[in-house]
This record gives sequence, structure tokens and C-alpha cells, in this order.
Amino acid sequence: MRSSNPMLNRMLRTAVRDRVPAGQAQPQYGAPRYGQPQYGAPQYGQRGYGQPQTPYPTTPGMVAPEVRPMTLDDVVIRTIGLLVLTGAVGALSWVALPMTGALAGPLLAVAVLATFGVALFSWFRPITNPAVIAVYAVAQGLLLGTVSRVFEQFYSGIVLQAVVGTFGIFAVMAVLYKFRVLRATPMFAKVVIGSLAGLLVLGLFNGIMAAFGHNPGLVEYSVNGRVGWLPIVFTLACIVIGALTFVLDFAAVEEGVRAGAPQKYAWYCAFGLLAGLIFLYWQILRMLSYLRR
Repeated sequence: MRSSNPMLNRMLRTAVRDRVPAGQAQPQYGAPRYGQPQYGAPQYGQRGYGQPQTPYPTTPGMVAPEVRPMTLDDVVIRTIGLLVLTGAVGALSWVALPMTGALAGPLLAVAVLATFGVALFSWFRPITNPAVIAVYAVAQGLLLGTVSRVFEQFYSGIVLQAVVGTFGIFAVMAVLYKFRVLRATPMFAKVVIGSLAGLLVLGLFNGIMAAFGHNPGLVEYSVNGRVGWLPIVFTLACIVIGALTFVLDFAAVEEGVRAGAPQKYAWYCAFGLLAGLIFLYWQILRMLSYLRR
């Protein structure tokens, strides 16, 4: 069964390769689903009649390692842990970073570079290293705490509203996916991923142009400047596409569990959910500030 998510396809192919013993032919992706052999075929880790089991790895004297498949609980626990880490760092930066004086600027610059680097790398290769994902969570926590405090000073209560809105949309998307109102079909995935890539490119272009004093107007970077209709439309599009990416994340979790992907890939799924929640929070925070000006 082929997933509609190209990154998940690569993840599951790697998972199959990791779990197939050395010396055995690797199944083709798209053949009978991994972990569900055809009638009469021996299951993974079991010997067929009259066939000796091949050790993994084949080095003499070594014992085959046991690779535990990921579960839904693995993803939930890791996602909650990453959210707690991000929130704790955000709270610390909210309180302490303004007191660091000249050190605050370099810290935020490092956080921006770390966030951009990890996010860019994740587009080309699944990230399953918890240390790298923790760096992303810490970097985003620094940015979230600092920027949220600035917005809160201008618009009282806006941070709580953005947090409630973020998790509210997440819950709605989970319900819609649970009851199959929205499905991660190949066409759906192409539209969402293509739209997200386009919005990110436009946002990056707008930021570069604004840095040189020529803001095209897609994003209003000031906290209390006048806002036209274009930033509102652009931010609304970001919120809609950001919400729809959760459908792909839910599908990645479901298909990863069904395919028996190794436990380490729970980190990849948790990272996707964390990144989606943070992206959505930024867009909602900005939209609320537009509407309250």
C-alpha cells in the first residue's frame, strides 16, 4: 500500500529495510503490506517449514537485535514531551531573555538559524534523531517566548487566545480525520504540500525584500502598524493550509503504526506534529493582531 505522503513513503521503505534480516530479499514497496504476509508465507521472525532462520546481522556470534515497532502511544508521549520542552523554554525566555540585554540578540539569531536549518533538512530527509528534534523545540521555545511577550504587551490576552485557537483547530482536524471527513488521498497530499511550499517561498521572499526596505505587503512585521487586506488574506491562507497538514501527519502516524515501522520513527511523527502546531500558532497570533488593530 503506497502512502499519499512522499516523505512517509521514504520512511516506510527505510523501515522495511531496517526490519528485514540480512541475506533475505527486501520486499518491493507496493507489494503485500509489510507485516501482513500472503497466505502460507512465513511471518517476519518466524521460520517456514524446513527453513532455518537467518540471524541478523550475519556476523558469527552476534545475536539478532529485536526492533520494536512504533505504537500510537509512542507518538503521543513524544509529542507531549516536545510540547512541554517548547513551552518550558518559551516561559523561560518570556521571563529571563529581556534581562540578558545585549546577549538576547545573538541568542535569537542562533534560534532562527537552528529553526531554519532543521526545518529545511526535514524537507529532504525524515528526522528521527531526538537530539536534533530537541534543538528545534528549544530554538522555537526561545522565539515563541520572546515574540509572544511583545505581542502580549500590545494586545492583552492575545497569547492565550492564540494557544486556545491552535489546539482548538488541531482538535477539529483530528475529529474530521477520525470520521474520514478529510482523507490523505494522493491528490489531497499534492495540493497541500504544493500550497505549503508556495506559501513558505512567498513568505521567505517577502522577508528578504522587507529586509532591504521593500516590503511587498504579504506580511506586516510591525506590532501595531496599519494592516491592509493583503496580509490578512495571506495569513488566512497560511492558517487553512497549516490546519490541513495535520491530515497528512495523522495519516503518517496511522500508516506507520500499521506498517510496523521501527520505534525510532515515532520521533519523526512527533516532530511533524510539533512543527505543525508551532506554524499554526504563529499564523493565528499574527491574524489576531491584525484583527485587533
